Amino acid sequence: MARYNAAYEIHVHGEVPLQDDVGLNQLQDALRPLWKYAGALSLEDGAVSSYPEEPGILFNAKEHSLQLCWTVPGEDDFRQCLDEMCMNLNELTAAGAAIEVTFYDNDFDDADEARGEESRDDFLMLFVGPTPADIMQAQRDLLINDVVHLMERHFDGSELGGVVSEIDKLFANRFDDLVKSLDLGRPPRGSGGNGGHGGGHGGRKPRHLH
Repeated sequence: MARYNAAYEIHVHGEVPLQDDVGLNQLQDALRPLWKYAGALSLEDGAVSSYPEEPGILFNAKEHSLQLCWTVPGEDDFRQCLDEMCMNLNELTAAGAAIEVTFYDNDFDDADEARGEESRDDFLMLFVGPTPADIMQAQRDLLINDVVHLMERHFDGSELGGVVSEIDKLFANRFDDLVKSLDLGRPPRGSGGNGGHGGGHGGRKPRHLH
């Protein structure tokens, strides 16, 4: 059902690599929490974003990927839909990937900001992947990307090898802790700074970034 006067405008953004044999029907089932929340009867209907200039939810069969740039009005209960979506997508992914979710406070305006009030804006970084190791790899790559990007303002990239090594040690220790309770295959690879998008820092993020 349509949500009028919703507390938030919620934007979901990311690109998820899918296994080669994943089809549209499987993806529709996996994303059911999203399109049902939007009041749609199918993925095709629910894939359309609130903003026509955004591509929405796209299944790229040729590239075997799911592309998300989708906005929907909603409330805090949307977080449960995100949990269900991530659990469903894990089984379809070919590698770890990050999904950004931003909650924009619809009731917050310039007058509130001028009075020094704080908005209820929130930003989440979710991760999906076929195994815990793949998810941790995506987390590691994103962190490396963010840290290197920040530190390259002050240091040459060639000087940051030690920083990357220390971050790799932290993730290796975390993986070792996981292995004690789960039968996992391989630790995250220390292969340099691949990654997705960093979170917004400093001030309120622009409502429309894409």
